[in-house]
Amino acid sequence: MHILIIGAAGMLGRKITAAILAEPTIGGRTVTALSLVDLMAPQAPDWPAGRVSAKAADLGGSAAPAELIEDRPDVIIHLAAVVSADAELHFDKGYRVNVDGTRALLEAVRHAGDAYHPRLVFASSLAVFGPPFPNRIPDDFAPAPRTSYGTQKVIAELLINDYSRKGMIDGVSLRLPTISIRPGKPNAAASGFFSGIIREPLIGQPAALPVPDTTRHWHASPRSAAGFFLHAAGMDTASLGHRRALNMPGLSATVAEQIEALRAVAGQSAIDLIRPAPDPLVADIVGGWGGDYEASRARALGFTTEGSFEDIIRVHIEDELGGALPAPAAH
Repeated sequence: MHILIIGAAGMLGRKITAAILAEPTIGGRTVTALSLVDLMAPQAPDWPAGRVSAKAADLGGSAAPAELIEDRPDVIIHLAAVVSADAELHFDKGYRVNVDGTRALLEAVRHAGDAYHPRLVFASSLAVFGPPFPNRIPDDFAPAPRTSYGTQKVIAELLINDYSRKGMIDGVSLRLPTISIRPGKPNAAASGFFSGIIREPLIGQPAALPVPDTTRHWHASPRSAAGFFLHAAGMDTASLGHRRALNMPGLSATVAEQIEALRAVAGQSAIDLIRPAPDPLVADIVGGWGGDYEASRARALGFTTEGSFEDIIRVHIEDELGGALPAPAAH
């Protein structure tokens, strides 16, 4: 099996790549080739068990999509995106990448010939939904986004539904929870602070909280998110019918509950590093997202995630901090 990862240099792309290298069997098939693509060429890892290529490409470029599928990858994992706050602030950029780039990729597959029919796993978002929300959002809740980012994602989902219905691709759209706790530096996503208020205090650094601690949200770890994509790459899609978008499972927690989980794992000294820093734009964007989802279709199809926010914090410590918290700085 040959897998193409578009957006491979990002956090999630690196997690998925590492998971494939560690366990290259997906849905009973062995991965023998990986193609890694991003705006800047990702670093190609050593992999004695298979072939790895890495290249730079802009999905919005006129020739790029056709070039990306020249080797006819069996699975395309499409992660490339302009993220939430960035898409809201830069309207043209968001539509060029999130809508036009996705349509160009689908058109390249459609015109490839040779009965080419890849599995396409698309990184969508729960931002496709908008208020008012019920206390727990069911799988049949109608998408009605309140942001440009959510609008762009639902447009891409509908395209993937239609191209799948026509037999041009075998598509699956994964509506991701907020990925917590993201390693590394903050990105331009409005949801980035959900990771920051845990990640920075765990290593003794201050963190800003731009929303009230009553804000409820839907979370999954990077480890779980990588697992979502690999499960979707190998699953039987026959039961999806024309409803190709799935709400991914997650964990519902308020910011206050996140902070209490941090206290349980790392103590009061970590909590003392969190400072209120109200941001009306972030609060408005995040306030337009749901806080709890049934995700019953996805769970029935075998998608799984953590059971508590303490579990999510411990996953971060295991995967990013070597399994232990840093020693307190000497004074």
